[in-house]
Amino acid sequence: MLASQRRSVILELVEESGAVKVSELVERLGVSDMTIRRDIERLSSDGLLERVHGGALALGDERSSEEPGFSAKSLLQLAQKQAIARAAARRVEQGSAIGISAGTTTFELARAVKDVPQLTVVTNSVPVAQLLHESGAPGQTVVLTGGVRTPSDALVGPVAVSALRTLHVDLLFLGAHGVEARTGLTTPNLVESETNRALVASARHVCVLADSSKWGTVGLSTFADLSEVDLFVSDDGLPERARTALREDVGSLEIVEA
Repeated sequence: MLASQRRSVILELVEESGAVKVSELVERLGVSDMTIRRDIERLSSDGLLERVHGGALALGDERSSEEPGFSAKSLLQLAQKQAIARAAARRVEQGSAIGISAGTTTFELARAVKDVPQLTVVTNSVPVAQLLHESGAPGQTVVLTGGVRTPSDALVGPVAVSALRTLHVDLLFLGAHGVEARTGLTTPNLVESETNRALVASARHVCVLADSSKWGTVGLSTFADLSEVDLFVSDDGLPERARTALREDVGSLEIVEA
């Protein structure tokens, strides 16, 4: 296959699914990891897709008002998300009440705590609720907020906010579309932003799970300042300038090896 044909296939796959991993393209096209990375870099320089760590996004996924779907986002930075989730899960104690926001990193957190007995989980994430319902440990209780479903499989809106106003959790695990020192934690979805604010208000302590690719991305709406975060967990790809900014603003910063 000619390089131009290969790049055409890559672009088609990215546009179909919203995102694609380098490893999947290597297997699909039968070429080396380095060849795929060069193809992605060429397509990115031509303005046809967004190059990210470990893969590529369809053009426009990083715009402030656009929201990628759950399946597309779950393909990216998976090793980082799993490492972050494992580290954060060590804070969860048997018998505690925790909140888990919608998102792909928080979904990995749910995987990491599904065997903790006597756990109460409040969530607005359909995939998280489904996972814990099907494979959670004995004695676990899952409280699903209700609400209107978004492309990221979050339940949002007045119903979700009303439910959260009456609930209280010991520790909230919170994801974000973007993180930046000035704008804090952001999302492209205005209604999800309101629901995330209600999640933060319900928690005694807030733990943010965000891989290094989130730094510098700014969504349409801010739902929390960095000063509201007690613990921020990210991976070792986080730039030094980001670490400095986070250490100044959040309660505690934990960097994990991915």
